[in-house]
Amino acid sequence: MTDSKAAEIAGETAPVLAPEAAGPLLPRWLSAAGRHPFALLTLLGLLLWLPGIISLPPLDRDESRFAQSSRQMVDSGNWVDIRFGHVPRYKKPVGIYWLQALSTEVAGLFQEGRDDQIWTYRLPSLLGGIAASWLTVWCALAVAGPEAAFLAGLLMLASVLLTAEATIATTDAALLACVLGTQGVLFRLYRAAREPDAPRPSARMVLWGWAACAAGVLVKFPVAPGVAIATILGLLALDRDFKWLSSLRPLWGLLLALVLVSPWLIAITIQSRGAFLEQSLGNDFAAKIAGGQESHGAWPGYFLLLSAASFWPTILFVLPGIILGVARRKEPAIRFLLVWAASWWLIVEAVPTKLPHYVLAAYPPLAILAALFVLDPRPLRFMTAARVVAALQFLTGTGVLTAAVIWLPYQFGEGFIWPWVGAAVAGCVLALAAMILALLRKPLIAVLLFLVAALVLVPTLTMGVAPRLDQLWVSERLKALVASSSRPDDPPPALAGYQEPSLVFALGSDVVLTDGAGAANAGARSGGLALIEDSEKGDFLARLAELQADASSQGDLSGFNYSRGKKVHVTLYRVAQMHELQ
Repeated sequence: MTDSKAAEIAGETAPVLAPEAAGPLLPRWLSAAGRHPFALLTLLGLLLWLPGIISLPPLDRDESRFAQSSRQMVDSGNWVDIRFGHVPRYKKPVGIYWLQALSTEVAGLFQEGRDDQIWTYRLPSLLGGIAASWLTVWCALAVAGPEAAFLAGLLMLASVLLTAEATIATTDAALLACVLGTQGVLFRLYRAAREPDAPRPSARMVLWGWAACAAGVLVKFPVAPGVAIATILGLLALDRDFKWLSSLRPLWGLLLALVLVSPWLIAITIQSRGAFLEQSLGNDFAAKIAGGQESHGAWPGYFLLLSAASFWPTILFVLPGIILGVARRKEPAIRFLLVWAASWWLIVEAVPTKLPHYVLAAYPPLAILAALFVLDPRPLRFMTAARVVAALQFLTGTGVLTAAVIWLPYQFGEGFIWPWVGAAVAGCVLALAAMILALLRKPLIAVLLFLVAALVLVPTLTMGVAPRLDQLWVSERLKALVASSSRPDDPPPALAGYQEPSLVFALGSDVVLTDGAGAANAGARSGGLALIEDSEKGDFLARLAELQADASSQGDLSGFNYSRGKKVHVTLYRVAQMHELQ
């Protein structure tokens, strides 16, 4: 893509960078990358994320819940209702289920009848992550030239948190793309109102922003509108001026959003008899605001501490980028980025329920500021201290990733995997070299080195190490155990004790989720297999004795349930059918 074409897509002429970052100081490779940002980011995203998408087993709990519900949507042909097993799943809107069901349907054209492959449900996250990196470039073009915009997209794409979300079948990579589509339009409207030379976005672009917000509502209400509202309120508090909001075309925008969202919302409200709104807004959303839902509570500062690993390797330039942004805060575009990042970050730090991905929507503006610093590493007050603190954060994140590659196989696998240990050491050395170069004020070379480090460390972890952590993949091992013991006429197995969503995805929605006594009753009534975790084993055997039913062990296995943080031991039984209980 040429510079002029990038500017055309941005809806404006990209501004010229500061003298320190312009002209001959920019290497040829960066200028070339600025002309073709989307193709390069797509290639890098595939290299970074595809290994995990293909190799990782289904994860607990959210990924397997989303994938299984989407699978049932495909199987049933009902694209309105959302179910996990036989139970309605009304915590999130339908958007991500539609995307996952559609990607699985498309994949089924080439591999008919195989809707149990987790990678097909991960494709929307892959595409959402790539779109998020593209849209980060688009947002950056409102404040910088194509070289800085490409760097911003690259720094966003390489981050560990986006890598994680783009690799698994959940909402947040696709949601981030919706957020960026909304914020990019808001960004341009604000800049046009503050800078006389800045072009005003067209009515079509403004409506596209509303459409992106509506898509975000369908994927995960209320994040997309929440980020926009938080940014607007922050800017109003600083500027005391709301006239620019008239450019949002609120009447047309709200009408478009209603047209896009209301058909499904009305349909699910009728089909669920109001249960969807009650559970998604009342039980799920309100519970997260009121307290730490599902043991995911944490104190404010959680995301700041986590950022050393979750925003690695970009974290090396985030704090210096913030210092540069504060120094240039009078510039409307920079002020918008600072308010966007700060307002959403403060909100998620204040909400009692905390999961690592909640802060993701604050990362793109920080990646843009980091890219501006890389191309304009001017000396400023507190900048030396910022560089040192950022280096320590980067060092911490490097240590966490390297330790994960080395330690996890020892703890949950068969011991050290020496080729992968070597890869981890190589990645660590590259990362340390990048940190040193950043401290020596050679940020562009540092970016190249830590990108290579990420391309070594992340696939090593997701493709080389993680699939071999047998103690963690209890459901996959149980699936193999059931397959080796099943008969063609067996009913769906009964599960007691260990009932993680990954096991439901592995065995199908018709499995019987019950307790030990219930599994004994089901087995005696219909025969077949029962998977019994030790906590339910006593009740299972006691009930079998009461029924005078026969059961034989078909095998057992031990592992670690990472969702609950405890070891598990599961035994597979075959229960003989008792005719008098039929």
